[in-house]
Amino acid sequence: MRKRNRRVRAVLAVVTAAVVGVSGCDALGGGGDGSGPGAPARAKPSRAPLWDTSPASIAAVGDSITRGFDACTVLQDCPEVSWATGASADVNSLAVRLLGASKAATHSWNYAVTGARMADLAGQMTQAAAEKPQLVTVMAGANDACRASTRAMTSVVDFRAEFQEALRTLRRALPKAQVYVASVPNLKRLWSQGRTNALGKRIWKLGICPSMLGDADALDAAATARRDTVQRRVEDYNKVLEEVCVKDERCRFDGGAVYGFRFGTDQLSHWDWFHPSMDGQARLAEIAYRKVTEKVS
Repeated sequence: MRKRNRRVRAVLAVVTAAVVGVSGCDALGGGGDGSGPGAPARAKPSRAPLWDTSPASIAAVGDSITRGFDACTVLQDCPEVSWATGASADVNSLAVRLLGASKAATHSWNYAVTGARMADLAGQMTQAAAEKPQLVTVMAGANDACRASTRAMTSVVDFRAEFQEALRTLRRALPKAQVYVASVPNLKRLWSQGRTNALGKRIWKLGICPSMLGDADALDAAATARRDTVQRRVEDYNKVLEEVCVKDERCRFDGGAVYGFRFGTDQLSHWDWFHPSMDGQARLAEIAYRKVTEKVS
């Protein structure tokens, strides 16, 4: 009987140890909740994407390109053909593509200003934020390079600080607004296309982008170096736009799509052969719509 009792106690001890061992594994997260080895994988909670491909309202900030400058009349704004918010059926702007024509008329705003530089963007952001848009489009930087001389161009350091301040201004008012940032166009390509037109070159002499377009027919070493300096600055600006934007989870840079677009004479204003024509504005709208609605996994 005593031997039998000892065997029973021994069996109970082994069972108890096994139970304690299992409990210990559970305490370490090993199976009590169904997540142990061999258990079905638990689905992770889904996170709603931060980027909404169908915003319900749009505000635009920037410079003359977003104002449709020289697209309709010489040396005049023409916001109805703006790539961002214009109502023209010939352009089919980003706002019209996203919202439809009727809603775009009441839920899109254009605060871009011809001649504006990056330093002006914070003030435009303040105006745009008052409308509480779900998406803000940005196209700025060309005028920072288009100065009287290369020495007068905005420094890369200042350009970065001014863009950061513009985003901070928006974020203080609208922390969840989305921002689409278009790259600065390839100014050297615009020069190479427009310089073939005599009328365009006469308009350039009125003061359009002198750092790039001045002495348009000069091909000597000094002129080439000047244009290359402007081009490198534009490339540096685009790098800044990308680097600053990527740090904001609700900011989307176009990846250099506008810079890389090969504007031809059909896409250039037939008034100044430098700013986008209506066809050029339509191409910018296509790029923006593709980038804004692109789904990133």
